[in-house]
Amino acid sequence: MLDVRPPETLHMRARDGARLASDIYRPATQGDFPVLLMRQPYGRRIASTVCYAHPSWYSAHGYIVIVQDVRGRGGSEGAFALFENEAADGADAVAWAAALPGSTGAVGMYGFSYQGDTQLLAAAQRPPALKAIAPAMIGWDLRNDWAYENDAFCLAANLSWAIQLGAEEAKRAGDFEAFHALHAASRATPVDARVSTLPAVMERYRRYAPHYFDWLEKTADDPYWARISPAASAQALTAGPPALFIGGWYDTHLPGTVSGYRAYEEARGAEARLVIGPWAHFPWGRRLGDMDFGDAAIGAIDQLQVRWFDHWLKGEGEPPMHGAPVRLFDMGARAWRDFAHWPQGSQSWRLTSSGRAALDERDGVLQPADGSASDRLAQDRLVHDPWRPAPSRGGAFAAPAGPVARIDLDARPDVLTFTTPPLAAPLTLAGAPRAELHISADAPSMDLSCILSRVDAEGRAMHLTEGYRCFTETPNGVATIPLRAACVTLQAGERLRLSIAAASFPNHPVNPGDGSRPTHAALEVARVITITLTHAASRLDLPIAEFAP
Repeated sequence: MLDVRPPETLHMRARDGARLASDIYRPATQGDFPVLLMRQPYGRRIASTVCYAHPSWYSAHGYIVIVQDVRGRGGSEGAFALFENEAADGADAVAWAAALPGSTGAVGMYGFSYQGDTQLLAAAQRPPALKAIAPAMIGWDLRNDWAYENDAFCLAANLSWAIQLGAEEAKRAGDFEAFHALHAASRATPVDARVSTLPAVMERYRRYAPHYFDWLEKTADDPYWARISPAASAQALTAGPPALFIGGWYDTHLPGTVSGYRAYEEARGAEARLVIGPWAHFPWGRRLGDMDFGDAAIGAIDQLQVRWFDHWLKGEGEPPMHGAPVRLFDMGARAWRDFAHWPQGSQSWRLTSSGRAALDERDGVLQPADGSASDRLAQDRLVHDPWRPAPSRGGAFAAPAGPVARIDLDARPDVLTFTTPPLAAPLTLAGAPRAELHISADAPSMDLSCILSRVDAEGRAMHLTEGYRCFTETPNGVATIPLRAACVTLQAGERLRLSIAAASFPNHPVNPGDGSRPTHAALEVARVITITLTHAASRLDLPIAEFAP
């Protein structure tokens, strides 16, 4: 590894004249080097070190590393408008980086979350110097896999992020009263307002986080979403630079990361890779929630990225994961598995009970569909009370994130549970489950939460994956609830459990049941909802792996 000079701060001018500030790390030796560029809104000295090695580490591997404040953040001029300037500014930054003294002219981009999307938006402009990207934990279609999921507003995640961005905007403006109020709100996300999405602190300081109100108000077909979403430029992207996608099973942005990779896979354009570990948004280590996934889970993403960029920017070695472009961490085996493509297997399992699946966790049974007619007329009912909605815990959104114990939640009378018998042999799931539930209700609207858990031999149920859907019109028929993807091998003697509820608060606002939008519903209008699940037309489609564990 090379010695690295202390960072220097330089400014570039975007095409409209705005000055954007960057910290530049250079090897302390003669020669020309390729450039790694990160563009982010949280202060360039942070440089995503919550999950990546410091920029000097990358520079020591023979790169000029640039960490740039996006427009209107940190030391950069202009007004910050969430994602709206990142395509043009990103393309300008790539061209500027390529022309710096000591640059070979080859540029790669890396970073996660917002920094991941800045890569994709810049890459869609097809700047000639951009040779490879490594977007991690990204939004692909920002309306449907970041702001909302299955039409349900991601309340806790969106609100806490808006408070963070708003606090920094207030500080930048010198409004320290607003900064301190928003900082205090960040310590305990305020979801107890009359309208849960509109706490007083956000109403008072909405000028500092205007995107939050755009996300609440703009309809799914508003052109705004295409302006900020990489998915809108999928054709340009998938014919662009090679992309290394990185995700986490418990990351809030997992659906976007998978969708981005699959767009590349299906287009068969630029080379792409996908790595998903047992991680939340950050950090990327071995321990998460109530689980220790072992040494293999410790993220070696820095080393992987150096190999990725060494190949595409320096022409050294084979591209990582050559021949097996999908690498998934098996949360049961605690080991990595390689796939030739995104796994597609599926097997239908049916739900049965005597009608008391909400009252006795032993009553509801989940088993492979075999054509048996038993219990074909059976139904279960759950009663959702907005006074005590089913709470959020673990998974991608709730703190603590990850696989946490939920045996007490499954014992609630407003949660239906369906559990397999103890497995006679190991069973590997790899991919995205999907619930098809025949539902009726005594209310015009409702929500459904589906959580898949791994139940060990001692009866401990650990959150594995989840799916949530908002229905502004009660389906009164078969409702589809996509669950997030997972990869896990269950051992003989373990069980799998599907838990069904009508809320997951505060991950998502409570559906009032009167047909109005949950994002705008006042607390006092929410009503009790009785939901009937008919077993005959209901099933859980599980992504059974195509190979023996």
